[in-house]
Amino acid sequence: MLFCRVQIGSFEHLVPVICALFFGYVLILKAKNTFSVKKKERIFNGLGFFISTVVVVFHLHKMATGNYNISSDLPLYLCSLLALLIPVFTMYKKFWMYEILFFWIIAGTTQGVITPDIAEGFPSFDYFRYWVVHLGLLVVIGYATFVLNYKPKLKSVFKSFLALQIYVLFVVIINAILNANYFYLNEKPKSASLLDYFGDWPYYLITTQLLIIPLFLLIYLPFYMKEKIISQKAG
Repeated sequence: MLFCRVQIGSFEHLVPVICALFFGYVLILKAKNTFSVKKKERIFNGLGFFISTVVVVFHLHKMATGNYNISSDLPLYLCSLLALLIPVFTMYKKFWMYEILFFWIIAGTTQGVITPDIAEGFPSFDYFRYWVVHLGLLVVIGYATFVLNYKPKLKSVFKSFLALQIYVLFVVIINAILNANYFYLNEKPKSASLLDYFGDWPYYLITTQLLIIPLFLLIYLPFYMKEKIISQKAG
């Protein structure tokens, strides 16, 4: 069976996004208002485990069918990596992990939701894997923020940026060894993306690097404003 690439704005794009928004809103609202502490943590762990399991099974399935290519299929794209790391965070709940993951997920995964890069559409395994990962990560970080009351700090912006630079350096080395294009460091994705507005290689990389901290600060802004309002009322 042949599957077509998912088009931006199509039903294949919009339906899972709408479903995830509804699911995330209902889950977070119910968990925040009615779940016990233990149940909140069980749900959190379950979300992380589910996302990671889908990714692991996807890669094992691709290996079993003989379609695995280490130059393009390793889980080194940011969202795939996050999907493997997220159960570690949901289990141990370390704040330093939240600081890093919060900005990576909001900035990176949201872009993947707005401009999906899915070569095989519904009902392929890759299609479901893509949406479980991208939308699931957003639900997890939303759950951590609004149910478990994690909040980023100003220094979290720079911690997350530094961690990202370390990861980029690692991927540069892997790309050189495998002649690959993980993290789109050597070529823009084939589907439409925000990178299309940043010029050709290497200009889109330079532009992206320059925009990361301002973008992270913009994401942090609502938390800063809320803290400022609370401190003014307390004063």
